Amino acid sequence: MKAGIVGLPNVGKSTLFNCLSNAKAQSANFPFCTIEPNIGVVNVPDSRIEKLEELVKPERVQMATVDIVDIAGLVKGASKGEGLGNQFLGNIRECNAIIHVLRCFDNDNIVHVDGNVNPIRDKETIDIELQLKDLENVEKRLEKVKRAAKTGNKEAIVEEALLNRIRETLLQAKSARTITPQNNDEEVLMEGFQLITAKPVLYVCNVDENSAVNGNKYVDQVRELVKDEDAEVIVLSVGAEADITELESYEERQVFLEDMGLQEPGASVLIRAAYKLLKQQTYFTAGVKEVRAWTIDVGSTAPQAAGVIHTDFEKGFIRAEVIAYEDFVHYGSEAKCKEAGKFKVEGKEYIVKDGDVMHFRFNV
Repeated sequence: MKAGIVGLPNVGKSTLFNCLSNAKAQSANFPFCTIEPNIGVVNVPDSRIEKLEELVKPERVQMATVDIVDIAGLVKGASKGEGLGNQFLGNIRECNAIIHVLRCFDNDNIVHVDGNVNPIRDKETIDIELQLKDLENVEKRLEKVKRAAKTGNKEAIVEEALLNRIRETLLQAKSARTITPQNNDEEVLMEGFQLITAKPVLYVCNVDENSAVNGNKYVDQVRELVKDEDAEVIVLSVGAEADITELESYEERQVFLEDMGLQEPGASVLIRAAYKLLKQQTYFTAGVKEVRAWTIDVGSTAPQAAGVIHTDFEKGFIRAEVIAYEDFVHYGSEAKCKEAGKFKVEGKEYIVKDGDVMHFRFNV
């Protein structure tokens, strides 16, 4: 599962990507600096794994990760191939969610592709290009499905009706994510269409250092604009985050954060939000060899969770031994959880909860 960072050129995308990952995307004060999409495998900050490490004292620790993709800046006309449009739109299509970076700071030394700072206009520029590309694909698909619908094909009739709803929505300059599928068939179809504007989105307002805690007028404008979108807005000073990553020690970073009035780097908040946006959650395995966070889709069953470790675990699944994270921390060990009756044995139907500490029994 991948979250792609999008936005106009020079809004801070590559600098943000550098803060999030160990990879070093080129960052410069001109458009089209990032041409190939850079992919960073980023650890998901989680205080729970630190607590488990403290209790179990394992030989090694493995955190959950999320893939973040740095995609080059879109410009007006991208849907028609302007700039590096087709390539960028293809890169976005391959992602599962969108992190949309908006410039919400004034700085005469950093060129704005449209001449002045206006995050509302910038958001609309990106939205329109993505909507136009989706509209093009929807209309092509409609041409094909109409022929089948005329013959009385029931599946084609359902698909045609949904495509027409999507088309009308896009023509009103609204994104496909605003459409609620009316039944399971429509849900499956929507997923199959792979529309860019159907992907979940998270807005990142890139502000100056002084606005990192409370935001500014630009942030207020963005929040007002997206209030009906069911989308999260995160305020981040990308420049300050870049400075934090340059500091050598944990203590230095904490002093810097305290001076800014922050409890943790904004990048950590963003990574967790991206993880949630991708509808991912974590379960843990905790033994003396390794304490590890495993990433699964929200709603996964115990066999599906086991399959993330190894396909054989899913094929030969017998049962899952489960301790809630809070119980494990409260009692301090698996043995004490058993004594307290907090050790559960679950079967194939069990839906894994975020934070479960699990051990699987299987036979292949």
